[in-house]
Parts: sequence; structure tokens; C-alpha cells
Amino acid sequence: MNTLIISGGSIEVGLALELMQEPFDHVIGVDAGAAFCREHGIRPDRIVGDFDTLDPEILQWYRACTDIEIRQYNPVKDATDTQIAVELAMELGSTDITILGGTGTRLDHVLGNIQTLYFPFARGVSCRMLDGCNRIQLIGGRHVIRRDSQYGTCFSLIPLTTDVYGVTVRGAKYPLDRHHFTVLGTGSFGVSNEVSEEQAEITVESGILILIESKDG
Repeated sequence: MNTLIISGGSIEVGLALELMQEPFDHVIGVDAGAAFCREHGIRPDRIVGDFDTLDPEILQWYRACTDIEIRQYNPVKDATDTQIAVELAMELGSTDITILGGTGTRLDHVLGNIQTLYFPFARGVSCRMLDGCNRIQLIGGRHVIRRDSQYGTCFSLIPLTTDVYGVTVRGAKYPLDRHHFTVLGTGSFGVSNEVSEEQAEITVESGILILIESKDG
């Protein structure tokens, strides 16, 4: 089951409308993301959030003019609105989740949303954040980046867990053999690699990496 989450960060209209050509089982609008949905003719199944960044008139329009389920939360809470939407997507039985609007000018929210990717990862649910320049996901075990379907031209590996052991990269400009990544000493070591063959294969013996595939903006 595929779910699209449209959150309140930066969203490229063309990317969103292109994604809407895909058959999503659920679309969840998150706070100001619900305004984006209304403006561009996207009908979410549900909207969630504390709605501190959503125009009250738009929220009232959803209440009065649609039968869309609305879940409103107290602004004093322990999770971002995006995390609430991810948890809802898993509650609905999603096996694949795409997040738009999870990045933007609020770096604290971006980092928090990357941390949120752990919840579906831990349950074996495929989940990624997209914007016009980046596709962000967590990986462990074995992961393949195919040249014909990669997002942009470069990829970066950044440790999420304190230590990531046995990272091997094949088919890339900068190969690795059982490398140890650590948040305490890796620095920018894993930034900006390139697929050099038909596909690059990344294997991880233990730990979790943040994989960021990037386009030049």
C-alpha cells in the first residue's frame, strides 16, 4: 500500500503534480501541506497537524466543504506533524511512504524528519523524503542504486547510528571495503560519491546509514 505525505515544508509544484500521476492508496496533508493540496487541486484522504501554520479559513473550508478526516493536535506535543503523519501512514498499513515538504528552511524540522524515517525503517516499511534536489532514505543491509533510476548524479552516506560497521561500496567512483563510519569521527568522509557502473551496491554489516541522492540545484 503506497502513501504520499504532503507536509508543510518546501514543495516544488512540478514534482508534486508529477508524483500525483502515480497510484497512491492514501494521500495525507500535513498542516500547511493541506493548503498546498487545496491550491493545486490535490484531494487528501486525511489532514493532520496542530495547524499552527495553516490559514484558519482553509481549515474551516475543509471542515465545511469536504468529508475529509481531520485530526487536530495540541501544539504542545512530543512529535512533529510529519512524524504524526508517518505514524498514521503505518497505522493504515502502508508498505511504501513518500514524503514531500519534509525539507525546507527549518533545519531543526529537516533533521527531526530524517530521524523520523527510523520508525518505518525499523518496521521494514520503505520510506523516503523527496524535494526537487534530494531523495533521502535510511539504509542497512544491502542497497542498490541503479544508474538508470538514481535521483540526480551523486549520492552521500552519513551515519545515523553512532557507529556503522562494515560498509562496502562497489560500482562507485569511490569504492569502500568494510569501512567504519562513526558520528564522532567520520566528518564529511561519505559525502558526494558517484555511480560509475550500471549500478552501485552498498552493503552494511551493522548500523544504519542516511543515503542522500542529490541533483545540483
